[in-house]
Order: sequence, then structure tokens, then C-alpha cells
Amino acid sequence: MTTRRNFLKAGSLSLAGLMVGEKMLAAVAAPEETKESYSKLAAKVTGDFTTKRPAPADRKFSAKAVEEKIKAVKAKIKDPKLAWMFENCYPNTLDTTCEFKMVNGKPDTFVITGDIHAMWLRDSSAQVYPYVVLAKKDKELQQMLVGAINRQTACILIDPYANAFNEGPTGSEWEKDRTQMKKELHERKWEIDSLCYAIRLAYHYWKEIGDTSVFDANWEQAMEAVYRTFREQQRKENKGPYRFQRVTERQGDTMLNDGWGSPVNPVGLIFSAFRPSDDATLFGFLIPSNLFAISSLRQVAEILRTVRKSNDLAARCEALANEVEQAVKQYGIVEHPKYGKVYAYEVDGFGARVFMDDANVPSLLALPFLGCLPVNDPIYQNTRRLVWSAENPYFFKGKAAEGIGGPHIGFDYVWPMSLIMRATTSTDEAEIRYCIETLRDTDGGTGLMHESFHKDDGAKYTRSWFAWANTLFGELIVKLQDEGKLKDLLG
Repeated sequence: MTTRRNFLKAGSLSLAGLMVGEKMLAAVAAPEETKESYSKLAAKVTGDFTTKRPAPADRKFSAKAVEEKIKAVKAKIKDPKLAWMFENCYPNTLDTTCEFKMVNGKPDTFVITGDIHAMWLRDSSAQVYPYVVLAKKDKELQQMLVGAINRQTACILIDPYANAFNEGPTGSEWEKDRTQMKKELHERKWEIDSLCYAIRLAYHYWKEIGDTSVFDANWEQAMEAVYRTFREQQRKENKGPYRFQRVTERQGDTMLNDGWGSPVNPVGLIFSAFRPSDDATLFGFLIPSNLFAISSLRQVAEILRTVRKSNDLAARCEALANEVEQAVKQYGIVEHPKYGKVYAYEVDGFGARVFMDDANVPSLLALPFLGCLPVNDPIYQNTRRLVWSAENPYFFKGKAAEGIGGPHIGFDYVWPMSLIMRATTSTDEAEIRYCIETLRDTDGGTGLMHESFHKDDGAKYTRSWFAWANTLFGELIVKLQDEGKLKDLLG
């Protein structure tokens, strides 16, 4: 069965190898390649800059503002391969994952993760987020974003502990997991960031567009569920209602202690059973996700006060944010023997901590990107140096690249997302150049971002089609061009 993790390395590699040198006409992409298996199209290596976009008739959603942005940005890019990759990647979420419709007179957008027909709260938010800044001048794009927010609100109301949802009550391959599964759930791994991402999308949509229509009574009810869930997972009075076990050979897909996870000391931090990678936490208090929760709770409070006039829930959200912030300062900042004061990746409140980072966002590296910390924060800068070094057990350096991976794929595989986040959070043009040139040169000839690639060979990768990473790469190119960086490459 296909899982988010096991989009087989062997399958991607063998397909990529078979397609080397094959020519493909952009205007005649076969429907079975674009509709049934975009992965086949994504893995093709043509040896030229033939488009990797589905034919216009096969794209799931089109937006005039996005097409105009592609043309404007691409026209300035001086490196031809980067121009090709940008055109492939930036619209990839719209082209391949956004299933928009009207339901009972309201926009509804089911955003699949790509090669799995399910909607992760985290991935779907991150996938459509780069288009928010373009939506003010594109009503159809606005409708798509409203649909995504509406769908996420509905998902949270179904179950705030779930990370991934079906389009309807169809069940999934994980319905036998030992947790409170429902037919609407694809998977029920409790991850703090799932709820934070839904808040981030709604908040920035509001700030950019000024549209308050998404903040209806259902949304406020969903935010009440978010607050309740965060409070339950502080585990102050008891372990809360959530537990999870899976029959699996993989340790990272299940939880210890009869499904409760490793013990934590209730010091005010929020327990996360799983990481953004969908891998189980070691120590429960995942510091990047707790920092994300702080900023998310404050965003919710601002909306509640300004739009909903719900001062009581707003005050409770702010109080919780302040409590978690104090706990992070007390328990999440630790002394590293080489780098001084840094943010630990995970702690348990008893004194245990782990020095590492995982490429998935939120990560320690990505905290400024998410608005959790200023990039010049001295503790963040110490942490940044730590995680991009051999002191991070999931930092890999090889012939093709150096970067951060994680246990989700395993040793020696670098995630392009880590290079994107390094460039996004950097003020050093030489560092940014390294990231962009490495991303360009490790695509395996496909013109797209992958989930991960081998540190010694960019042609050895997992997932030919990863919409989140593709769109994130496009967002980075737009940012750098707007800032006037790397003009010899990006114009």
C-alpha cells in the first residue's frame, strides 16, 4: 500500500533511468500520465527543457494571477535550467493537487498531498500558501483559497487530533490503527503543526485580502477545539484522550507505552505524538512545533478579537501562548558544549533533550520562515549553526550536496526542503547561491524538487512528485528575485 513515506526509491530510480533521453511533446501529454499518474510524467528525463506541467486541459486548477507571475518571473531568470524548474515547480500545487468545487453554496477545496489522494492539514496549507499574495487581484484564486480554509475548518471539527483526511467517509488503509479512527480520516497521528498550519493560512489570507468570510461560527468552533486540544496535550491533569498504536515493523510509526508515548513532565509545553515528518517523537515536547503554536495562538486571538469579538476565547489563547512561551524559555533552551545556548529539538521536561533537526517544516532551521523567531535572534543563530553541522546526526554531506534529512527516509538522504529553508533564512548571498545551485543540480534531470535525494547522487531520489517542495522552491525564487539576490542567475 502507498504511504506518505514509502513512495519507493527503487520505483523512482528505475523509472528515471528508463526515461533518460526520451523526448516528450509539451502539447500532447497523454491523459493517463497527467490524470492517473503524474508521477510518471514527473520522473521523465528528456535531456532538454520540455515542460513538466500537465497539458492545460488536465490541470486541476488554473489561476490567471499565477500564470502572469510565472511569465514575469521566468522572463527575468538568466539561468535557463532555473527558469525551466521555476515554471515546472511554482504552479505544481494548482496543476496537480487542488480539487475545487462548490458545496452547499460555499467554496470547498480538497488539496491532495500528491501521490496519495488524501489531504494533510500541514501539506495542504503549505502547498497553497505561496499563492495568497497573488489572490487580491484574482477572484477565482481567492475562491480556491477560501475553499481550502473551509475544508480545513471542517476537518478540524471532525477530529482535531487527525493529521490527514479523506474527501469523504470512505475509510483508509489505516482504519485498523489502535486509536479513535473515523471513516473521514486517512490517518490519525497527533501533530501540533497540523493545527498551526491551518491557522497560518487563514490568518495570512485575511491579512492579505481583508476577507473575513472564512471566520464564521464553524471556524470559531474549530478554534475552540484547537485550544482544547492544546490544553489537553499539556498533560497537566492526565494524559488526555489521545493514544495511538499501529501494527508495523517501523518504530517511528507507532507510540510506546500502550500508545501514550514517552513520559513527559507537565511543565507547560504541549505534547506532540508525532513530528511534521509523521514520525513519532522521542521526548514528546517538540520545540519547533511549540514555538509554532505560540505564534498561531496569538494569530487566533487577534482574529477572535478583531473579527469575531470573542474576547473570552481570545484571552484564553493568549494566556496559553504566554504559558508555552515561558516553558520554552525554561526547558527548550539548553546549553550545547560547542554552540552555546540553542533550542533543543525535543525535550521531556525531566532534563532529557535531543540535539538534532529534521528537514520537515516546522524545523529549528525554518523558525523565522514561519514567523516564530526573528532571523537575527542570537539563540536561533547558534541553533542554525548547530543543525547545519556534523553535530546534527541528520546532517549529511556528500559528493552531490550537504543538507538535512531525517529518520523518515534514513541515512544519507538530503531533503531539498532543508536547502530551501537554509536559503530562505539566510542573509549571506554566498550561502544562498550554494543552496540555489545545489537545488538546480540535484533534480535528477527531472526539473522538479523531490522528497529527498542521496548526498552523493541527485539521480537517486524519493518521490518524483512532491507538490509541497515544488511550490516552496517556486516561492523561494520569487522572494530572491524580489529582493534582488543572485542577479546573474535570477535577474
